[in-house]
Amino acid sequence: MAVVIAALLPVFLLIVLGVILKRTLMPADTQWHGLERLTYYVLFPVLLVQTLVKADLSQVPIAGVGGALLIAALVMSLLCLALRSPLARSGVDGPAFTSIFQGATRWQTYVALSVAGNLYGKVGLALASVAMVAIIPLVNVFSVAVLAHYASPRKQSMRAVVMTVVKNPLIWACIIGLAINIAHLPLPQIWHEVANALGGSSLAIGLLVTGAGLHLEGMLRPSLAASVALVLKLVLMPVLAVALALWFGLTGSSLAIVAACAAVPTSPSAYVMARQMGGDAPLLAQIITLQTILAAITMPIAIAAVGL
Repeated sequence: MAVVIAALLPVFLLIVLGVILKRTLMPADTQWHGLERLTYYVLFPVLLVQTLVKADLSQVPIAGVGGALLIAALVMSLLCLALRSPLARSGVDGPAFTSIFQGATRWQTYVALSVAGNLYGKVGLALASVAMVAIIPLVNVFSVAVLAHYASPRKQSMRAVVMTVVKNPLIWACIIGLAINIAHLPLPQIWHEVANALGGSSLAIGLLVTGAGLHLEGMLRPSLAASVALVLKLVLMPVLAVALALWFGLTGSSLAIVAACAAVPTSPSAYVMARQMGGDAPLLAQIITLQTILAAITMPIAIAAVGL
C-alpha cells in the first residue's frame, strides 16, 4: 500500500496545485481553456505517439490488458443503458443520464498514465497506452451516441456522430503510434528530442488543468445521479476489470495497471462534450470533482488489492 500511495501522491498533489492556481495566480477561465486545448490537441497526442513508438509491444500482453479493459468498458456501457428506465422513474432526465453514462465509462487518461509511469516506468506507460488504444475509441463512440440520442436538442445524424469520433486527436495518436511501431518505421533523432520534451510536460500540465476544472461546491450533498456514477466508476468498474484480467491470466504489473486504469476518475473532457452536445454539464462537473477526490482513497485500495 505504501508503494501505491507514493506513486499516487505526486499525481494528486499536482491536481491540488491546479485548484490553488485557479483560485490565486490564474483565476481567468480563458487561461485554463488555452492550456486544456494545448494539452488535448498537441502535448498529450505527442506523448501517446512517442510512448507507443518506443514501446516493446512484444513484452506487453496486449490481448489481456486491452481485452480486459475493453470488455469491462463495454459491459459498463450496456449496464448504464439497462439502468436508463429505473433512473428515469427516479427523476433522472435524459441530459442527466448522459452525465451518469460519461461518468461511469470514461477515464482520466492523465491520471492513468501518471500513475502507471510512477509505478512501473516505461513498461507501465506502455501498458497504459495499450489500455488507451482499447478504451478510447469505444467510450468516445458510445458517449457521442448516447449524448446525441438522450441529450442533444436536435438529434445528431450518423455522419455527425462519426465525424466527432474521427476528429478525436487521441484516437489518431494511438493509431499513428501503433502503426509506426508495428511497421518499424525509423524516426529522426530530432523527433525524439522534441517529442520527449512535449510529452514530458503533458502529464503535469494535464493534471494542473484537471485541478483547475474541479467544482468544489455541492460536494457534501451529492445528487442521486452523482452517487450512481460514483459507485459505477470507482467501485464496480475496478471489480469488473480486475475479474476479467484474472480470467485472462494477467499477473504482476499487467494486473496492477488494469486495476489502476479501471479505478481512475472520469475524464474532464467529458464536461466539454456535455456542454457542446446538451448534456447536464453542472452534474458532470460534480461527478468529476467527487470522483477525483474519492479516487485518492479508492485507487490505492484497488491497486493494493491485486497484490502489488
